[in-house]
Amino acid sequence: MSDPAFDLVIRGGTVIDGTGAPAREADVAIAGGRIAAIGPVAGAGREEIDARGRIVTPGFVDIHSHYDGHVTWADHLDPSSPHGVTTVVTGNCGVGFAPCRPEDRERLITLMEGVEDIPEPVLAAGLPWCWESFPQYMDFIASRRFDMDVAVQVPHAPLRVHAMGERAARREAATDHDIAAMRALAAEALAAGAIGFSTSRSLNHRGSDGELTPSYDAGARELVAIAGALKDAGRGVWQMICDLEDEEGDFALIRQVAAASGRPLSLSLMQYPHDPQRWRRVLDRIEQANADGLAIRAQVCGRPVGQFYGLDFSRHPFAFCDAYREVAALPLPQRLAALRDPARRARILGEFPGTQPPPGRQHHTNFANIFECADLPDYEPAPDESLGARAALMGVAPQVLAYDLITRGHGETVFYNPVVNFAGNSIAAVRAMLASPHAVLGLGDGGAHCGFICDASLPTHMLTRWARSGEFPLERIVQRLTSQTAQAVGLTDRGVLRVGARADANVIDYANLKLPRPFMVPDLPLGGARIAQDPAGYDATLVAGVITRREGRATGQLPGRLIRH
Repeated sequence: MSDPAFDLVIRGGTVIDGTGAPAREADVAIAGGRIAAIGPVAGAGREEIDARGRIVTPGFVDIHSHYDGHVTWADHLDPSSPHGVTTVVTGNCGVGFAPCRPEDRERLITLMEGVEDIPEPVLAAGLPWCWESFPQYMDFIASRRFDMDVAVQVPHAPLRVHAMGERAARREAATDHDIAAMRALAAEALAAGAIGFSTSRSLNHRGSDGELTPSYDAGARELVAIAGALKDAGRGVWQMICDLEDEEGDFALIRQVAAASGRPLSLSLMQYPHDPQRWRRVLDRIEQANADGLAIRAQVCGRPVGQFYGLDFSRHPFAFCDAYREVAALPLPQRLAALRDPARRARILGEFPGTQPPPGRQHHTNFANIFECADLPDYEPAPDESLGARAALMGVAPQVLAYDLITRGHGETVFYNPVVNFAGNSIAAVRAMLASPHAVLGLGDGGAHCGFICDASLPTHMLTRWARSGEFPLERIVQRLTSQTAQAVGLTDRGVLRVGARADANVIDYANLKLPRPFMVPDLPLGGARIAQDPAGYDATLVAGVITRREGRATGQLPGRLIRH
């Protein structure tokens, strides 16, 4: 018997190739980690997958993750892996761990803990700190293997701290010498293969000590100089988040940076409840910038960005009550028993009206916008389903209803609070952003917000919500998840199913694809917990032609590696 012609053949699936072209039934043959043939394939594969009744897509490319620490200790990049993601870009929002001198390690951990909700003990135990420069960090990542490919951006905060030390933490203006040092560090990172640069100018980005990120008010001269490093390199992308409270001034700076770099720039865009039309005005500015020849895109999320609360999660409405804190460290079964004690229940509910969460945590007690999360979450709940509305119908205080729900059963109750992209209980803004030719999917934040957000499940949501409803064609949604995100960061060898492309692919039982509610998994260093949201319906995920997940389970294969630009 002759040897098989291919390493693997996916037979008889409905191929959605990532270009936006109409779906078609075809076989996909793979050899040497590349796609060898698409169409009727006569030759046999060493292994074959029966994809009849399934859709076959490129692997999903997630350009906004925070696995900067995880890639130094983990080989499975959950919670992104279960959702068909085969490439992630990390180093977003200006935070990360390189370059870093030994004396600055604690500072960068404190910043990441606050900005991205990754506990300090987890980071302190997990990070091996066998690097100082950014090239050394990349070399260490390159020595490891993963269940997907990883591309890295150089983040502004550690770069600034490396150049300025304590003065960066105090957010002092950079001197000419500081600026030259930062430009040189950015150039060094790009030369080592960094895919771009990221920065943050958001008041929401604070360390766990309450201090703003060092890059918050970096001056135009500093940013333009770093942009010059991208221009000199002739490659790389610029990613940033900015509150845009001063829309005209802030966007003028964004345009200046885009012009100085000559490279693509993406800007996080969301609808905030305190100014529900700002997203539209900013998107108008982005459209005008593109008309003027500047490559600026809005990086958007395809659903409300919400927080999950529960006894097993890092946040819930009663977390700041003293009577709860007394038992907060108990294992969940013992904690539940203590919380069901009538005396403790009375103490916590008695404390509750006067308990004020710290700044940024007030969402936890806004019962008019907190909803009980079903087994299959509804990310667009109706107002009359809120805990506040339900409690009013029952004639009880909302905190009483919340307490009784969260302490029932085995403590598995989960609450959902859609914080942004849901003004007026409407997703009209999300729909409009998704329709814009100047928007690209992002903001999944895989690896971050470990105890209260899980938007890394966005690929599955895009398929089950927007494509299945018919509001956007399935081919268009797959394109959004694959070739468009890949091209946005300069990855031209993936994101499409075509002969010669990298053989990253998903075989999906689209008719039975489901996104269940999230739960906690204690698999971080020191037993730290993170949110997982494992879907049903992914028959197989392939990275470079190797099956990394089958029927929802990891195969143990690790073909993923660092991508150098």
